[in-house]
Amino acid sequence: MKLKKRYLLAGFSGLATAAVLTKLLVRPRDVDLEQSRDRIYHVEHSRFIDVHGLRMHYQEAGHPDAPPLFLIHGFLSSTFVWSRVFLELAAAGFRVIAPDLIGAGYSAKPRNFGYSIESQARMIAGMIERLKCEKGILVGSSYGGAVAATVALNQPELVKKLVLVGAVSNNEPKRYLMMRLVRTPVVGDIVSPLLAGSRRLLRARMKRVYDRHQTALDEFRVDARFVPLRAAGTHRAIIRTVRNWDAERIQREAQLIKQPTLLVWGDNDPDVPLRDGEELQQRIENSRLVVFKDCGHHPQEEYPEAFVEAVREFCGDSK
Repeated sequence: MKLKKRYLLAGFSGLATAAVLTKLLVRPRDVDLEQSRDRIYHVEHSRFIDVHGLRMHYQEAGHPDAPPLFLIHGFLSSTFVWSRVFLELAAAGFRVIAPDLIGAGYSAKPRNFGYSIESQARMIAGMIERLKCEKGILVGSSYGGAVAATVALNQPELVKKLVLVGAVSNNEPKRYLMMRLVRTPVVGDIVSPLLAGSRRLLRARMKRVYDRHQTALDEFRVDARFVPLRAAGTHRAIIRTVRNWDAERIQREAQLIKQPTLLVWGDNDPDVPLRDGEELQQRIENSRLVVFKDCGHHPQEEYPEAFVEAVREFCGDSK
């Protein structure tokens, strides 16, 4: 009987290993915008630009002479996260520019990129310069908030104002179970593609956000976010981003940020707690904090109209 159980266990283990290997082998290397046009929000606004030798995808709307507003998405995300406010911010009088960070969405996913906050900040700074924007208003969500703040610290002459939305400012997220798994050698290389490449898990996470506000979560919306997450290049970028994660500088040097700063937080943010926003408000001299009630990590998706109004009001004198 023991021998039989041992054979059964070995058989199940073999099947599980084969299933994992099959999933890893059949995943696409990358995603192609032309082949995915029918699953991208605002694809008619998509463009590409070469920055420091790398191809970046971005979307742009609004008058070319309007104040430039850069929307920087967070970890495991893309331009998708701005889809509910992208055109609305353009209508509010801004030249809206929403890039996919390197390794995300439809931007390049090279093996030899740093995949750190500093390296992503250099790409955003380079993009501002390549688009010939004298100064930009940077709106950063989550990990993108750390990127935006780093641009402001490194090259303050490029940043007119900051809007930090549930912004990462320390290394606390590295303690989360998923992050610990991804950081683990070998285990992370296997687990990361399985988690990121699971449409069912993604839909469950998205459903929690949209159900809270009685907003229909249609399959197009799930697909728009999921398609880039299937690619092997995205998985490699996710792993390296987690392993190179270091956001402590934001908290440590927040007092050096001199640009007018709007901090936008959800009161029930499960990923970056409100106390982090309150601490940033205390450290950044010229800042104010707006808290959205009954809101999680993405105010721009949960309360798009109120979010646009908060940004418009804060940046109004930039026009």
